[in-house]
Amino acid sequence: MTSQYKTSKGNRMWRAASNHLATGLAILSTILVITPLVVIFIYLLYKGASSLNFAFFTKIPRPVGETGGGMANAIVGSGLLLLVGSALGVPIGIAAGIFLAEFGRGGKLANLVRFTADVLNGVPSIVMGISVYSLIVLPQKHFSAFAGGVALGIMMIPTITRTTEEMLLMVPHAIREAALGLGVPNWRSVLSITLRTASPGVITGCMLAFARVAGETAPLLFTAFGNQFWSVNLNQPIAALPLQIYVYALSPYEEWHRLAWAGALVLIVLIVVSVSLVRFVTTRGVLKGAS
Repeated sequence: MTSQYKTSKGNRMWRAASNHLATGLAILSTILVITPLVVIFIYLLYKGASSLNFAFFTKIPRPVGETGGGMANAIVGSGLLLLVGSALGVPIGIAAGIFLAEFGRGGKLANLVRFTADVLNGVPSIVMGISVYSLIVLPQKHFSAFAGGVALGIMMIPTITRTTEEMLLMVPHAIREAALGLGVPNWRSVLSITLRTASPGVITGCMLAFARVAGETAPLLFTAFGNQFWSVNLNQPIAALPLQIYVYALSPYEEWHRLAWAGALVLIVLIVVSVSLVRFVTTRGVLKGAS
C-alpha cells in the first residue's frame, strides 16, 4: 500500500509539474508574440503622435519646402480602395468557401479551387500589382482607383475562401440534417443556417484579409499610382495612406518624415479600430441570437 501510495503521489506531482510547465510555456509564447506589436505601437506613438493635428486630417499635402499640410486625401483614398476591394473580394471569397465546404467537397473542381487559393496566398503582392497592371491599367492606358481596388480584392479572396471553408466545416452535421429533415432546401439551409452559424469565424477571416491588404503599397504603385490632390474618381489615380507614407519616407525632407510617422500611426489605428468594431458588433449579434 505504501509503495502504491508513493507511486500515485509521484504521478500526481509529475502531472502537476507538467501542467505548470505547459501553462508557463503558453504564457511565454503569448508574451513573445504580443511584445513586438506593443513595441512597434509604442514607437509609432512616440514618433507620430506629436505630428497629429487637425490639419493632418483635413488638409492635402503641401508643396516641398512648405510646412504643414496633411493626408486627408490619402485617408479618403485608402477608404475608397478598401471599399472597392472588399466589394470584390468578400462576396467571391465567401461564395468560393461555401462551394468548397458544402457542394464541392472532394471533386476535381473543388481541388482546383482549393489549390488556386493556396497558391494565391503565397503570391507576392508586387506580382499581383504587376498582373493587374497588365490586365487593367495597360488596356485603359492610365492608372485608376478601380485597378487598385481590384488588386486588393484579388489579394483578399484566397484568405476569405480558406477561412470560410474551415469555419463551415466546423459546423456540426446535425444542424444540416435537422434543417433538411424539416424540408428546407439545401441552398436555403446553407445560407440561412450553416453560414449564419459560422458567421463569427467567417467575419474574422474577412477582417484578417482586410487588415492584410490595408497596408499594402507594392500593388498600388502599379495600379492606383497616387495623387497629390483630392480625387474620388474610380477612373483616375488616387492617393492612399501606404503610398503617401512610402513617398514621404523615401524623401530627404524632415517635414515629410514627420508626416510619414503620423500617417503610419493613423493607418495602424484605423486597422485596429475597424477590426475591433466589427468583432464587437458580431459578438453582440451572436450573443443576442443565442439569448
